[in-house]
Formats: sequence, C-alpha cells, structure tokens
Amino acid sequence: MRSRGSQNRLSGHSSFGSRVSALMLAMLATMSTIYVAGRLWQDAENRAYLMEQLEKRTTQGQSAVSVDDTLKIIECREQRKKLSSLEMQLSAAKQESFVTKKLPGNGRKQPTKKVLAVIGIMTTFGRKKNRNAIRKAWMPTDTAMKTLADQKGITVRFVIGKSANRGDSLDKEIETESSQTDDFIILDNQVEAPEEKAKKIKSFFIYAVDKWDAEFYLKANDDVYVNVDALGGVLTSYLDKPRVYIGCMKSGEVFSDPTHQWHEPDWWKFGDGRSYFRHASSDVYVISKALAQFISINRHILRTYAHDDVSTGSWFIGLDVMHGHYVQQYDDAATDNMRGCINIGIMYSKR
Repeated sequence: MRSRGSQNRLSGHSSFGSRVSALMLAMLATMSTIYVAGRLWQDAENRAYLMEQLEKRTTQGQSAVSVDDTLKIIECREQRKKLSSLEMQLSAAKQESFVTKKLPGNGRKQPTKKVLAVIGIMTTFGRKKNRNAIRKAWMPTDTAMKTLADQKGITVRFVIGKSANRGDSLDKEIETESSQTDDFIILDNQVEAPEEKAKKIKSFFIYAVDKWDAEFYLKANDDVYVNVDALGGVLTSYLDKPRVYIGCMKSGEVFSDPTHQWHEPDWWKFGDGRSYFRHASSDVYVISKALAQFISINRHILRTYAHDDVSTGSWFIGLDVMHGHYVQQYDDAATDNMRGCINIGIMYSKR
C-alpha cells in the first residue's frame, strides 16, 4: 500500500510532465504556424507577380503564361535576388579596398593625357622657407607648372596633412599659402605629426594614384633638389618594367633601446641580426603605378613601422618587384662610395 505522501509526489510529477509537454506542443505549433505563414506569403507574392505578367500578356494580345514561362519567371526572380546580393558584397569589398575602384565602364572620365610621374614633396608646418627655396630652385610655379605637366608629363606638389587641432592657425597658414601658389596636396584625413610620417606617405600614394593616372609616383623630402630632366630620362628607361621600386637602397641597425633616437618598437620582428631589410632611403624614391595601386587597394592591411622608408620597403618584400639602385648626391663624395650607389645626379640633398 502506498502512503498518501507518495501518491501526492506521483501526482505532482505527472502534473509537471503534462505542463512541459503542453509547452513543447505550443512551441511547435507556433513555429509551424510561422513557417506555413511565410510560405503562404511567398507563394502569394509569386502568384501576384504571375497574375501581373498574365494581365500584361493578355492586354498585349499574347497567349497565357505557360508552365515553362512560369518556371523561367521564377528562376529570373531568384537570379535577380542573387545578383542584388552580389552587388551588395561587391560594394562592401570596395569599401574595404579589396578591389580597385577604377573599373572599366564605370562612367568615370578617363584622363586624356598620359602622366609620366607625380612628385610629392613631403613638407610640414613651419617649413615655408624650404618650400620657397624649392620653388626658386627647381619646382616650377604658375604657368611653368602647367607647361611641365603638359610637355614632360611631370606633376609636382607639396604634400601636407591637417593639424591635430583642425582649423587652427597652422591649417589656416597652409590654406592661405595654397590659395596663392596652388601647388599643395592637403590630406584632409591625415594628421600632420612626426610620428605619422609613414601613414602620411601611404595616404599620399593613395591620393595620387586616384587623382592621376601616372606611370610613376615619387616621394621626396622638402630639403631635396630634384633634377627634373635627368629624372625624366631615368624613368623613361623603366617604362617596360611593370613593378619598379627606385632609390638608394640601404640597410641599417634596428635599435631596441626605447631611449634611442631611432628606436624601433617592433625590433623583435627583424630577427637576431637586428638589421633592416634593403629599402630605399627616405630622401627620395620612386614606385611604379602597379605598386601605387597595390598600396591603395590594400591600404587597410599594410602596417607601418617607426620609419617611413622602412615601412614603404616592407610593403614590397613579398612581391615580384625590380629594385632600381641609385644614389642621392651629397656634398661629400665619399658618402656615395660608402653606400655603394651609382651616382646619376637625379637628386641633390643638403645636410
């Protein structure tokens, strides 16, 4: 004989099990209802679309929609949905810069005149004397600047970012100078600061390759004097090479000491030898169009190091790139021999 307590427990377990079963059945019924409603809605859309096509054909004197036509219409709608999805994915890829924005047939007006080279002179706040010296020495101004671009295909611009305090007196001074000379590239999304040099150069290449369809893009400092005639001759000799990186190739010690002037925070990545790979000296170097496009397309995944020249060289390490090894010509000729560079006189730099 069971006690009254045992019967109560059995009754409680039975009641609990019934409630769980009822809850499960209710959930299944709800899910089934949602599924059926969704299918009915989709079928209703298809029927409405088919009725619309039927009405169009009837009013145009055509025969009723056949079974084959019905299947084709449904298939077309599915393909249209897939195409819409692919277009959305392509748009997202463009924003992440995994594909180039310069696709043929996109309605953009292509440049009518070929540009041989775009020279970006890296400058900063408080360097107006240097800029004026360059304008007097080798950088053309006013109509001469247009003549250089038209006749020799070489465009020259000073390159500068924006002040960390946007709109302050530093920005206004540059804006005033730019309005007078019209020879600046002002990178609106780039902060002008010493620690931002590598990012600034990357921003320059991205800007330049988007604005000018040039064969080469040259980076120079604002204490460099470029022999434009000699430069044009050198670059022309490389026109048949698809990927070119030209400059005075050098290496150097990697410093891990945080107090050192040339400290490299990522020193451990350069191995036990603590030596940088070969890269063009920061004073001046040239890259071909394909490499500039590579930087633009992969802008979000190309990292920078403490030094701008090392950063640029690192972007081409794993690529099939031809390195053109040339010299900066300094006052001390012994420097050329120590570097082992060939002096062709395309650039002069004062120390």
